[in-house]
Amino acid sequence: MVKQQPHITTLIIPEEKKPPLNIKVIVGKYLYHWPLFVLCLLFTLSAALVYLKLTKPTYEINATLIIKDEKKAPEQQSALSEIDLVNSSKLIENEIEVLKSNRLISNVVEKLNLEIIYQQKEGLNTQDLYKTGPVKLVMFNPTLPNQKQVRKAEKKIITIVIKDKNSFFLQGADKKLKEYSFNTFLNNSWGTWKLEPTDFLPEYKGATIQITSLDPEKVALQYQKAIEISIPNKLATAVSLTLEDPIAQRGKDILNQLIAEYNRLSIYENEKKAKTTLAFLDNRLDSLTAELNIAEQGIEGFKSSRGITDIDVESKINLEDIQQIERSLNEVDVKLSIIKDIEDYINSSKLGHAPATIGITDPALNNLVENLSRLQLQREKLLAVSPETNPDFDAIDRQIATTKTAIRGIVTNIKASLLSTRAKLQSYNNSLVASVKNIPSQERQLESIKRQQMVKEGLYTYLLQKREEIATNYSTLLTPDRVVDQAYASTPKDKKLVAIALAMVLGLGLPFTIIFLRNTLNETVTDINEIKDVLETPIIGEISFAKSQDIIPLKSIKPSITSEQLRILRTNLYHLYGHKKTGKVTLVTSSVPNEGKSFISNNLALALCHIGRKTIILKTDLRKSSPKDVLNKNGLGITDFLNGKAILQEIINPSALNANLHVINSGTQADNPTELLDSEKLAGLINALQGIYDDIVIDGPSAHLVPDAQILARYTDATLYIIRQGYTEKTELSFIKELFDAEQLPNPQLIFNGIQKAKYGHGYNYKYGYYGKPGGQTIFTDFWKRF
Repeated sequence: MVKQQPHITTLIIPEEKKPPLNIKVIVGKYLYHWPLFVLCLLFTLSAALVYLKLTKPTYEINATLIIKDEKKAPEQQSALSEIDLVNSSKLIENEIEVLKSNRLISNVVEKLNLEIIYQQKEGLNTQDLYKTGPVKLVMFNPTLPNQKQVRKAEKKIITIVIKDKNSFFLQGADKKLKEYSFNTFLNNSWGTWKLEPTDFLPEYKGATIQITSLDPEKVALQYQKAIEISIPNKLATAVSLTLEDPIAQRGKDILNQLIAEYNRLSIYENEKKAKTTLAFLDNRLDSLTAELNIAEQGIEGFKSSRGITDIDVESKINLEDIQQIERSLNEVDVKLSIIKDIEDYINSSKLGHAPATIGITDPALNNLVENLSRLQLQREKLLAVSPETNPDFDAIDRQIATTKTAIRGIVTNIKASLLSTRAKLQSYNNSLVASVKNIPSQERQLESIKRQQMVKEGLYTYLLQKREEIATNYSTLLTPDRVVDQAYASTPKDKKLVAIALAMVLGLGLPFTIIFLRNTLNETVTDINEIKDVLETPIIGEISFAKSQDIIPLKSIKPSITSEQLRILRTNLYHLYGHKKTGKVTLVTSSVPNEGKSFISNNLALALCHIGRKTIILKTDLRKSSPKDVLNKNGLGITDFLNGKAILQEIINPSALNANLHVINSGTQADNPTELLDSEKLAGLINALQGIYDDIVIDGPSAHLVPDAQILARYTDATLYIIRQGYTEKTELSFIKELFDAEQLPNPQLIFNGIQKAKYGHGYNYKYGYYGKPGGQTIFTDFWKRF
């Protein structure tokens, strides 16, 4: 029958306020895993030392170049201000893009043979041999001797061993070495090539040399990204070139060669523009010379045939006004002539030198004609190396067509304006002509011829002056830009401190992060406050983690923390029961297996025996048979009693640990444990034991998995519910709360078991010298258990 619950005094533990953040506890959680920090530090520091051993120092190479700004050249400005094809002023930003262009850097790679890398292998280390290698790789086309073969794009490596000054060993695909002579052509997947010895060959006898051939385009792209160009002073035209390279001499050669290639290209373009302009001026001067000769011969013939000598002063005054207008008309005609030349060129499908815009002050037209000249020059350069079927011509031709269309629109507007101006001047000129109609026709005709001669003479003088100015400054245009600082290398960067510091940060940060994430993602109960936040049930005891799952010797010469905690649990249990002296029934259960039910039951029962109380332990997990141990001498137990296969005296086992301690194990594994526990025989068993023993400790099954614990609760006076640190899931707290709120377990009390203060930062802080440690730990033996 169901036991009537006696009056029990409940132990009330005052509610504690949530403790403040304890830095010592937090630090202790990490110090507990100090072997992990040591291992990570050793690993990262070792990796840093290996990195420093294998990594080569990096040098910063710098050079400074002053780019000529033609806008600030007064000796050129006066002469070339109107010759726009020559006076194309540079912008520093544009020149920086030219310096960083793939075209120039590809030329540098080709000139310095940067796509071929020579290295000496010494164990794990490889030493770059730039200009100091023992050999030089020369590749040839087998069908065209002495012609450089175009290297393929894929990366290729050959390994040789220097034998002597005449021969070397070549490592094949099978890693075998075969002897060859220097300056002898070889054929393999590379093509046809040979190795030429250098002056440094004697220094490398017996050395292993690795020769790597890279794709020149990829090498050019690599250096294009690596070279940095900046403007140190916005008010100056100087630019700084910077490159980081593990070989100082190679870095200096690259920057110096890049500057040389830039100057060569700049001189070539200036020379091309100057020659084009001079050719245009020469053609125009030849034409004007012929026209001027005709005009002078006309004057001479007119005077001879008509006998004209002097002109009347009044006529001269009137005619001077007419001459002034005629000069203006001639200027307009010259501009119209230039506009016509431009129109003819634009409307022509032929490609040739763009006409000059002499006398045309429209900046938009000048810029477009300059751009057209640049595009034609670019097309000529491309035509020199590629057929017109090359797709690159399409883009250039489209730009030329677009530029011509824009020029055509501007020319139309300028022409209309010039025609309007000419009409006005002509109207005014006609009025003056009418005022001098009485002047003899011979004089008028003579002056007309002279005016034509003067216009042509003035234009001839003007163009001749411009040609002389260009010729005078021709040498200036072909002068390279000034190099302020040739490429120089700074001292190599010291990576030691950075590597060691980074290794320290990683060595400490990595385990810290791992532990932090483990604690953050941990779904188990690790702190007593997590229990108090969910459950209001008193915590009757806190038991530290013990390696041994057996009996804790409470009467040991050197007491342990766990034994003292068991004594505290025994004392709290005494206050819980109040004045009840005998027949106390205590159920020990938890949510899931392995939370310490048997450990608590066995040691609590033994602790009660030590104060003279006669105690018996009931092993009630009938789903498994009880093993024979120090508390169990035979295999009979509760299932045998409930099935009628054994009597009470047969299932009670005395313990050798204490004369007051007896045990009834679970017995033979049962197929229907719940039905057996729900039988009247269990009630009779407990009633019989209450008449014999002072304390009955029921080692119960898990409460969340089966209803057995709730059945056993009918016969108990109090329930000790175990929560194990670092094992019980936090989700179980909600189940425990529901179980307690439903009052399915009588007088429930909590035990926080398996506490590891160093690991989780919780537990009693015993500082008395006579308490032993819960168990010695070696440095690395318990490393994984710690974590």
